[in-house]
Amino acid sequence: MFSFLSPEAITIGMFTALFIGVLSGFPLAFPIGGVGIITGLMLFGPNSFDLIYGRVYAIVTDYGLMAVPLFVFMGNMLEKSGIAKKMYDALYLWFGGFRGGLAIVSIVIGTIMAASVGIIAASITMLTLVALPAMVERKYDKGIATGAICAGGSLGILIPPSIMLIVYGPVAQISVGKLFMAAFVPGLMLSGLYIIYIAVRCHFQPELAPAIPKEERNVPFSQKTMLVAKTIVPAGILIFSVLGAIYFGIAAPTEAAAVGALVSTLLTAAYGRFSWKVLKDVSLSTIKLTGMVLLIASCSTAFVSVFLSAGGGKVVETFILNFPGGNWAVFTMIMIICFILGAFIDWIGIIFVMVPILAPIIPKLGFDPLWFAMMVIVNLQMSFLTPPFAYAMFFLKGAAPPELGIETGDIIRGMIPYVFIIVIELALMIAFPQIALWLPGTM
Repeated sequence: MFSFLSPEAITIGMFTALFIGVLSGFPLAFPIGGVGIITGLMLFGPNSFDLIYGRVYAIVTDYGLMAVPLFVFMGNMLEKSGIAKKMYDALYLWFGGFRGGLAIVSIVIGTIMAASVGIIAASITMLTLVALPAMVERKYDKGIATGAICAGGSLGILIPPSIMLIVYGPVAQISVGKLFMAAFVPGLMLSGLYIIYIAVRCHFQPELAPAIPKEERNVPFSQKTMLVAKTIVPAGILIFSVLGAIYFGIAAPTEAAAVGALVSTLLTAAYGRFSWKVLKDVSLSTIKLTGMVLLIASCSTAFVSVFLSAGGGKVVETFILNFPGGNWAVFTMIMIICFILGAFIDWIGIIFVMVPILAPIIPKLGFDPLWFAMMVIVNLQMSFLTPPFAYAMFFLKGAAPPELGIETGDIIRGMIPYVFIIVIELALMIAFPQIALWLPGTM
């Protein structure tokens, strides 16, 4: 019916309609899928459903995506174990004597939880309930307190086993195991940069995060060590059972996810927190989150299928390869676009829409696809900290006890410095690509 339209006009029309649909406030899956299906019917008639069905079926039945529900189950089950509270109580005794010590503890726990839970909502909620009251009661600046929780809790999207990595792999046709290993060093480095920022700032502005009085942490060395061991060692076992199996080639990510789900259940039982109600709640949460991921995946694939079939991919490729300024100008433009999209759109939609279009072009620009993947994923780390869509802000605000008086302005003020720290990490990864590529190269 509309076959007379040029690929350029179709490209502009589809992205304009998608942008309007996203701004309308509807759940992300509906505008993406709606634009794809309607455009397909306009261009190809009923045959568009055959085109869409094949691609959608391939993505939702991809073996790698089977790891999504298993890792979600693992994270939700570990949240029920209460290990975060025990870990905070143990690390509080070690770091509380430093200026900003409790904020640093929040980053450390966020890092450990990222490598064992991997679900942003769970990590930030746990840290908000456990760490925020302790910091506010001890006169911590609310920006310092909330910023540390949002930044530390968001590390789960970068440090494996991250759901984002599991989703990115099949879409870009990159090994999820290699993505896991590529993300490990950048994730730990970003955590280290967060800690350095807190330590340096609190050293020069001690009133923002005073040290905890000695009498509050007057516990024998042996007892403090035992408390840490009881929480760190079980978490370490879980992390090694998953990432170790992948690194040493014992299991693929999907099989390792199944092992992680089993180990997290056993840990929850060992801590005396397992029950049939817990199993029911964890299973329902897993179904809901997995269903959301697959729904967005299906609708995004419908959009991309029609877009590529209508010649939109060639339009984007021609535009990118002929962009003035060379390959690095193109790379900078892509990074800026990802950053802007992250402030308005869910990361799942960004990956399912952008990555299939960009993946074939990246090697032609001379960039390593694995390195580029890590640059996009680290970039999208900022999407959790940049309003108006900032997930971390809403999770913290929703979980914070009202009596603490946490305002949205406090959270935004606390998150902004970490956005600049992520930019610094991106610059370091450009200067030293082996930050992301070294560990996968040893597999």
